[in-house]
Amino acid sequence: MWNSKKMTVKSWISFLLMCFLIIGGFTYYVLFHTPKDSLELYQGISFAEDFNDAQKLMLDGYEGNFTEADFDFINSLENSANSVSQVTLFEYDDKTFVIMTSPGTDRLKVLKVEEAPEEIRDYFFEFLP
Repeated sequence: MWNSKKMTVKSWISFLLMCFLIIGGFTYYVLFHTPKDSLELYQGISFAEDFNDAQKLMLDGYEGNFTEADFDFINSLENSANSVSQVTLFEYDDKTFVIMTSPGTDRLKVLKVEEAPEEIRDYFFEFLP
């Protein structure tokens, strides 16, 4: 089937072109059709045609954390976002740190670091699988 002695230059070029197209298509999708930060996520949700399109942005298994009521509230004409923030939680044995970073920039810049209160820590533990 793939006997290298019988493969012509044209066959090799066709094979390499197909590999390039598959890898290039995957890379294009990841780079341009998945949000990279909180600003792109907000835009992806607010410009989604319907709830099912927005639901595709959710990680598998976590779809239940985003409801159609949430989608309707975000896309309601009466509501507009006051700000879009991006936070990261660093979890240690007995402490959690909240780090606010800059949304919509090429490289993350740290804006603020604080230790999270116990109530915030407990709240986010509910989301863990």
